[in-house]
Amino acid sequence: MLQDRFDRKVTYLRVSVTERCNFRCRYCMAEKPFSWVPKENLLSYEELFAFIKIGIDNGIRKIRLTGGEPTTRENLDELIAMIHTYAPDVDIGLTTNGFLLPAQAKKLKSAGLRRVNISLDSLDAETLNYIAQKDVLEQVLTGVRAAVDAGLSVKINSVILRGINDHEIVPLFEYAREIGAQIRYIEYMENSHASNALQGLRSDEIIDILGKSYPFIPIEKEASGPANLYETPDGYRFGTIEPHRHDFCASCDRLRLTAEGDLIGCLYFEGAKSIKEAIREGNIKKATEILEEVVFNKPEKNLWGIENVEVSSRAFYRTGG
Repeated sequence: MLQDRFDRKVTYLRVSVTERCNFRCRYCMAEKPFSWVPKENLLSYEELFAFIKIGIDNGIRKIRLTGGEPTTRENLDELIAMIHTYAPDVDIGLTTNGFLLPAQAKKLKSAGLRRVNISLDSLDAETLNYIAQKDVLEQVLTGVRAAVDAGLSVKINSVILRGINDHEIVPLFEYAREIGAQIRYIEYMENSHASNALQGLRSDEIIDILGKSYPFIPIEKEASGPANLYETPDGYRFGTIEPHRHDFCASCDRLRLTAEGDLIGCLYFEGAKSIKEAIREGNIKKATEILEEVVFNKPEKNLWGIENVEVSSRAFYRTGG
């Protein structure tokens, strides 16, 4: 069992399979040029799986594949199948922008994928084009439908930005409810790779706006889940993810592994330890020691805060933010 110095059990590993992305979202990598880490610098699927096995053997029970945009890396179903074959009970999820799901959803589900979180920040083509800096709405909606039709559990992730898509809080809610997906409104996480002009809405503002159209009550959140949950009278559940709250990090059970082999204890901070050399040498003992060290040294909390907001220098597109 993996446990940090604040007595938090770590059972969740987010694995970034690539830093590449086919969008240029303004809150993530707005100015990032289309230049990439050389392929030979990335861990192969076999190398990623070698470390994932170590994680599973030490108590990891949930794997989420991220990017960048993970579906831009070829044959992603092969990595999913490796994990699922080794540990069928481990919950395998995917975070994606949905653009490439129409051609991949069924294949990923067959390989062992259980759930998918799809980023959808607007239902208006022009607004989404502005945010993603690409005309993507129709293809993303097709990807959402493909995931639903494939039998995957679907969540919709929406970052609400002041003056940009804050008028779509209710329409996004209605869309997600209609397709049977849980929507999660995510507070914008200030970072140095985002556009300087952005300002996000806090969750209490989002809840206040939504509450004027629909009744709902707060319900108990999942023990280690990041979302605060709410339920309407007809049983529909949705959530907010609030990294600025003082207690957001109290139940954090996550580690992050980049495609280049950097193991990260916290999304906010730059600190990381590389497992690449140990994995490529086949040194399981050394890789396990690095895992235990990163877990033990997980920071207590991020520094975003509610009133005095700090800016993270972390490149989220490398770490599945």
